[in-house]
Formats: sequence, structure tokens, C-alpha cells
Amino acid sequence: MAKVAIVTGASRGIGRSIAKRLAADGFAVIVNYAGNSAAAQEAVDEIRKADGEALAIQADVANPEQVKQLFEKTVEAYGRVDVVVNNAGIMPLSPIAQGDLEAFDKVINTNLRGTFLIFAQAAKHIAEGGRIIAFSSSVLAKSFPTYGPYIASKAGVEGLVPVFANELRGRNITVNAVAPGPTGTDLFLTGKSPEQIAQLSKLAPLERLGQPEDIANVVAFLAGPDGGWVNAQTIRTNGGFA
Repeated sequence: MAKVAIVTGASRGIGRSIAKRLAADGFAVIVNYAGNSAAAQEAVDEIRKADGEALAIQADVANPEQVKQLFEKTVEAYGRVDVVVNNAGIMPLSPIAQGDLEAFDKVINTNLRGTFLIFAQAAKHIAEGGRIIAFSSSVLAKSFPTYGPYIASKAGVEGLVPVFANELRGRNITVNAVAPGPTGTDLFLTGKSPEQIAQLSKLAPLERLGQPEDIANVVAFLAGPDGGWVNAQTIRTNGGFA
């Protein structure tokens, strides 16, 4: 039977690329989405058209009951969970001095609490030899103004990863994070001027934005047979941006 991967936030952007890549590598993939069922179904259709196996399941990663259901429905459909990729995330920008608690709580809820909840359910359901992959961000090293809440959420994720790897000792399960730099997705491009995008493209020595496939390649490595000796790490997948 095929191995099974859950990819959160997989209806578009980096998540969709990861889902397609893991399906191409032979995984049955759960395309998780928070709200956009049409985009999630489109991702499933693309995977099936390429002879892959996929199923869309709705769940908000910040909601404990929905996260529990996500794992239970996956096991119901495919009988197992081998890889968990928690890619779901949001990036509202707001200066700290503004004291925008709503933006802060929202980003902490999705990015940090969401990772915590996904980890907790993964610990219960993932098979021996499984792989768990969280998402941080290379912007941590840059400390850009207005990124405070976002950076705080991702710094928290990086704190959880090695602790969780230690807690899973004896089960042959790896826990790592991937930290993309600027990547050409809607999440990243929305609200930025062409000048800002051009400027950000030049920050990495390779002088381009990352593409979702660049990130999916690293996730596929961590999820695949060659990634088994990488554990408790954050891999900065950014072309040298930071």
C-alpha cells in the first residue's frame, strides 16, 4: 500500500506544489484546506490527472477538533499516516507600536498554535519511521519592520521542532522545519509593488525569487528515503537570502 502524506494549506502556493510533488513520488496525499474548497478540489484533480492519488479534507489548523478530524478522516480513508507537512500559514504585517492584537492573535493562532496542534495529533497517528515537517521562514534573520507578529510565530515553530524530535525518541520519526526565503506565491506577492518585488528578488546571491517547486523539492527530500538522517533541523531554503 502507498504511503500517506497530509499537507496542510495545500490548495494553493507552496502547499499545492508540495502535494503534487509528494503524489508524483508515490504518496497518497491529503490536500488540506481551510476555506477554499474549489482550489483544493482543483489540486486534487491535477494530482489525479497525473495518475496520483489525493483527497481534499477541510480543517482549520488552529481548531483542535478540526485537526483531530483531519487525522481521523485520513486514517479512515487510507488506513495510515506516514508524512505530515504543516505548511498552512498566514502573514498579516503590522508594526509592533500599533499594538494590533487582532493581527497578532490571528497569526499566532494559525502559525504557532496550528503547528502545536498538528504536532500533537501527528504524535498520536503517525506510523513508525514517519516524517514530520513544519514551516518556518528565512525572514527571521532579517528582522524587517512590520514582520514582528509573523516572526514571533515562526520563531516559536523553530523552538517546538527540536523538542518534538526529542519527545519522539525511539519511534524512528524525524521532525524538521523548512524556512523558505522570498517565494513567488500569492501570500508573498499580495500587497507588494513591482519595485518591492524586484528589490526582494535581488536579495539572494542567486538573484531570483524562489519558486514553490524549489521548496517542494526540499520537502520531498525530507519526506523521502534520502532524508532519514536529518532530524531536529531547520533548513533555510532561500538561495542564500539569509
